[in-house]
Amino acid sequence: MKVEEKHFGCYDGADVTEYTLTNDSGMTVSCLNFGCVITKILVPDREGTMENVVLGFDNFEDYQKLSPYFGAVCGRVAGRIKGASFELDGNKYVLVQNEAPNHLHGGVKGFDSVIWETKKVEAENAAGLTFFYHSPDGEEGYPGNLETTVTYLLTNDNELKVTYEARTDKKTLVNLTNHSYFNLSGNIKRDCSEHILQLDSDRFLELASDLMPTGEMPASVNTPFDFTAGRKLKDGMESSYPQNVLVGKGYDHPLVFSEEGENRIVLSEEESGRVLEITTDQPCVVLYTSNMLDGDFEISGVKARNYLGVCLETQGLPDAIHHPNFPSVTLNPKDVYRTATTYRFLTKTLGD
Repeated sequence: MKVEEKHFGCYDGADVTEYTLTNDSGMTVSCLNFGCVITKILVPDREGTMENVVLGFDNFEDYQKLSPYFGAVCGRVAGRIKGASFELDGNKYVLVQNEAPNHLHGGVKGFDSVIWETKKVEAENAAGLTFFYHSPDGEEGYPGNLETTVTYLLTNDNELKVTYEARTDKKTLVNLTNHSYFNLSGNIKRDCSEHILQLDSDRFLELASDLMPTGEMPASVNTPFDFTAGRKLKDGMESSYPQNVLVGKGYDHPLVFSEEGENRIVLSEEESGRVLEITTDQPCVVLYTSNMLDGDFEISGVKARNYLGVCLETQGLPDAIHHPNFPSVTLNPKDVYRTATTYRFLTKTLGD
């Protein structure tokens, strides 16, 4: 196991460093101290060919100008907050409207766009990084000084373990996630339409025209949102189901797990043989099939277009503060926000 580092750019007078974790079988995870951004994950296909399976840029300037949260930690609150405001204990807090009139992924200076203090971590059969960020009281409109720690740990079992912890000195909101765009074809050889997704979810959050949750949780059965037996992502891209059409022909929805506790998500791509198994203690995963990725720019030499990647953002339910029936994302001073998600990369042979 080893951890290497190199200069990647500068931001607000600080060095941006890219760290690369390598395990004993050659799997690598590269990430930045800027936004905890995961820039590359190299894993083998069924033939043993090592290729990158996440979307990212080759230079820091593109992350600043173009990135749709590629590989970043989103916070303080991932997803949208309706009206860019909320109340806690009778006090109203007004947030930055970075997707007017709503607030998205923590605001203009969200956790995705700040420099994190970084420390290398060594463990038995694992190596990684611990990131720390102090978010001052009032940053982007949120109450409380928030001390946040994110740890990326790469194991010799080809697992990337991501843990999040946060503490506050004033009642506030916290809902963290990683916003990596996966493409298991390797080096973006194909889009993700043929990827197969399987997870135990019997409900999803219905979205209104502004992409905010309505509060309703329709049953997934007999809709393109039923992934219990596994289905190709193109089912939603090609569907006339109103919720798929609403978000640009695809998915941009929270899928609610059927059971509390640890849940498993499986993403696979037949041609490469790559499989990604995700386990999480979060109540939902936001499935986004990059329906709005088309643009006049390139991603590692490939022209940007829709459906090049799929995000599986494990988190609490979006806009929970405005829906009492959703699990709370409120953090009290006496409590610790703590959650974990593990990404394990496997391969399967033809016919499996």
